[in-house]
Parts: sequence; C-alpha cells; structure tokens
Amino acid sequence: MAHAQQHTQSLWQEHTAFPALKSLDTSLKTDVCIVGAGIAGLLTAYRLMRKGLDVVILEKDLLGFNETAHSTAHLSNALDDGYVNIRKWHGREGARLAYNSHTAAIDLIEHLVKEEDIQCDFQRVPGYLFLGEGDDRRFLEMEMAAVHDAGFFDAHLVEEAEEQFFDAGACLKFPRQAQIDPLKFARGICENILARGAQIYPLTHAEKFQGGEDTYVETSSGHRISCKHIVVTTNVPINDWMKVHFKEAAYRTYVVALKVPRGMKAPCLFWDTEMPYHFLRFHTNSKEDYDVLIVGGEDHRVGQGGTSDNRFFRLRDWAERRLQIEGEVVASWSGQIIEPMDGLAYIGRNPGDFDNVYISTGDSGHGITHGAIASMILSDLITVGSHPWAALYNPSRFNWKGVSRFIKENIQTGIQYRDWISKGDNKDLEELIPGQGCVISEGLSKIAVYRGEDGMFHRLSAKCPHMGGVVHWNEAEGTWDCPVHGSRFNKYGEVLNGPALNNMSPEDRSSEEATERKNKKEGSVGVK
Repeated sequence: MAHAQQHTQSLWQEHTAFPALKSLDTSLKTDVCIVGAGIAGLLTAYRLMRKGLDVVILEKDLLGFNETAHSTAHLSNALDDGYVNIRKWHGREGARLAYNSHTAAIDLIEHLVKEEDIQCDFQRVPGYLFLGEGDDRRFLEMEMAAVHDAGFFDAHLVEEAEEQFFDAGACLKFPRQAQIDPLKFARGICENILARGAQIYPLTHAEKFQGGEDTYVETSSGHRISCKHIVVTTNVPINDWMKVHFKEAAYRTYVVALKVPRGMKAPCLFWDTEMPYHFLRFHTNSKEDYDVLIVGGEDHRVGQGGTSDNRFFRLRDWAERRLQIEGEVVASWSGQIIEPMDGLAYIGRNPGDFDNVYISTGDSGHGITHGAIASMILSDLITVGSHPWAALYNPSRFNWKGVSRFIKENIQTGIQYRDWISKGDNKDLEELIPGQGCVISEGLSKIAVYRGEDGMFHRLSAKCPHMGGVVHWNEAEGTWDCPVHGSRFNKYGEVLNGPALNNMSPEDRSSEEATERKNKKEGSVGVK
C-alpha cells in the first residue's frame, strides 16, 4: 500500500527520523500482534517485552506519520472535559481513578525517559485553566471543588499565573503537568523495543482480524501473523465495524506554531474554557535562536467544520487578539481527536469479541497519557488477566449518565446521510483549480473529483467504504473526510484514518464513460 501523506506537517516531523524498516513480506508467528505504532502501541509493546513476551507491530504508514506525530503533547491530569463532568459521568470514585491513572501515566513517561535515557525534551511544567471571554469565574470555583474531590489537592485558584505572558486573569493552576516532543519519545521507545527483539513493520496494512483458538491478523498483501493475542491501537479500532464507533465521535483539531523571542516565558501549559477551546505551550529548539509558541484548538466534527483554512486563520486571529502575539508561523497542522461519550478512553477487551482481542480508542485529546494508561492496562490484562483501572476504561461500558452527549453526537452522525439527496458541491469541473477537489452528483451517484496539478481529473465514488457516508473535500489538507464516523482518505482515495479499512472505490464505469464523452465533447482535459 502506498504511503498516504497529508499536506500539513507538524513541528515534530521536521526534525525526527525513525529507523528505516521494511514492510512485512512473509507470514510469521508471535505472542502478541499489535496493530498501530503510535504511543499506545509502542508503550504496550515495551511493557509486554519487559514481561517476556514476543511482539510484532504492524503500522499502515511510515513510522512517524500517525496521530502521535500530530499531538501537541500536553501531558496532563487536568482532563479536557473537566472533573465536574468526569464526576457526574463516573462518580466520585471514578473521578479519583481517572486522576490517579493520568497522574501515573505522566510518572511512567518520566520514569522511562530517565531509565532509558530518551532525549525528548521532557519537562515538568505548571498548567493553567483560564476563562474564555465572557465566561464566569464560578466555573473555575466549581471545577476546583471537583478537582479536590478527585484527590488533586495541589490544584488551586490564582488571581494571575506566575508564568503569565498575556492578560489571562484568574486561573486554576495545576502543578506538575508535563510537556514532551512526542516523536522523539516515540522514536526512543521504538529503538528500545527493536533492541529487545521486537519486529516492527511499517507500510503494512492489517485487514482481517480473528481471535479465539486460531488467532491471527492478516494483511492486505495476504501475509498472516499467527499469535496468542491481538491489540489494536489505531486511534479508532479498525477491527470493529460499529460496536464502539457509535459511542464516540471524530473531531479535527488545529495547531499553529508561532515564532516568539527566546526565553519570553518559562515553559507552561494553558487551556481556556471557550467552545471550541484553545490551548497553549512553548517549545524550545536548541538549534534555533527563537522559541515557538504552539497555539491549538478550534475543534470541529470531521467533515462538518466548513473550510479548514479558516480554522488556521481563526487560531492566528485569536493569538493576535487574545495574546497580543503576531509571530511568524513556522508550522501548522491538524490532528484527529476521538471523543468518547463520557470523557474517558475505551481500553480493554474488544466488545462482543474473543477475550484475546483488545483495543484502545477514545483518547479525548489526551492521546499521550491515555496511551500510557493503555500500556499499563493491556499488558496486565494479557499477562495476569486483570488491572485495577480496567472497569473504569472498559470498552463494553455504556454510560447512561453520558446519554445526552451520546444522543447529540449520533443525531449529528445520522444527519450526515442527507448528503445523498443533496446536489453535492454544485461546481463546474472546469472551474475546479488544480490541487482541489469537490463532490458532484451524477444521477443517483456521488462522485469525488480531484483535479491534479497537471490538470487531470481523478474520479472516485464519494461513498465512504465504512458505512456509506458521503465524503467531503478538506482543502487545507488535501483529503477526503467522511462526516459520519471520521474516516479520512488522501486525494487519491487511500485511507488515512479509520474506521474505514479499505480505500475509496472507483466510480461506476457507466458514470466514468459518460464523463469521458462529456470531456471529449467540450474539449476538456482527460480523465484519469
């Protein structure tokens, strides 16, 4: 399968190279087959190997091109949904376990950085929750009470952040948060497990999963990995058609990295209470004479947020207006956020499957810490059969206290099927500029048309191969995005993000022939 690269590139990808490894070209046997080489997959492999198990990791893309690469790597036990909500959804004891598990995740990463000597810019820093414009201070007071109830007694209200570099006003301060270069850390773990004997195969697309007595993962090229356990850590579980997907929703989040003077402020994290919200951190590259302020947020449902270019503009505008910063943009990118119905990831045995098939999904903007939590839970479930946090993160749970969020998201999901009766983008293809795409209607068919830089049209069925939603064109990243369950594809239809397993299909031949006749009649460029 070809490497399906996107337009935008994160700050971390510019300077981090992974070991050059070959794709899988044979069948083999192992103890555990892990699908997905992000933080969750790599750390789970590390812990399993420390327990004496053999591990094979499959990654559909090149190493360093998964969602870990798009993280801003805030390592935080101050959860995005807030402890008021976490306590409402999971109760007082659940909120305490959530706090304890994310605290342990940061501690685990810090321990590994020191023990394995991983050079990844790990720093303990304070984090601050500040009010969005027009929001009420009582929100911070209520959140502080819930945070204390969860056991985070060091968090407290301050009238002004010590590290404040803009007029943030009153903040809820969370000591001992952390930040990291996520790809340098992932590369360090990758090199470590390779040295321990792990087998990692990039550009290897897992396509079929079978648990039980005859457990195996089969790739798109027909090679089979026979194993005792399967672990799927692919952001969304590509081995599951629907059981988990209806309990979570896919969002895009956006990031701009701005040049700022070296040493402008000590490293720190900031989040606001706006909807959609914003988050900040600093990054120092020793090879440059400036620091970088990373500004993120402006999240929206995949395929439902209007123009992505506008989201980058809105981040720059917010930074100028709220922070009084107009630094040069040195990088901009976006990432995929999977929101569960009740604020916490789904980690454990795959619902309705054999007991030796496991998943990790629904990171809710905390991919690094949830990945570390997954490594602790999954490695223990595989080796000893239990873990103290397993019930809290159980993928089979249906939390009735989060049902209003569940209903809201699934209504949004269902509404997207109306695209089948819409007129598409209603564009004249001759007006489509090279490098852009659109969806057109031809009879009962929806066609995804991309015009290459050479002027040639590339036509595909606009039907998402997962559950039949109509894809939308994402102009900022040059991708086709499905607004139903968040599957994404590059401009030629190669799958980038699940839950879709397969590439977009060619259009119906009858529709293609009709377009060829139309092109010849109008003297248009050819169809490819």
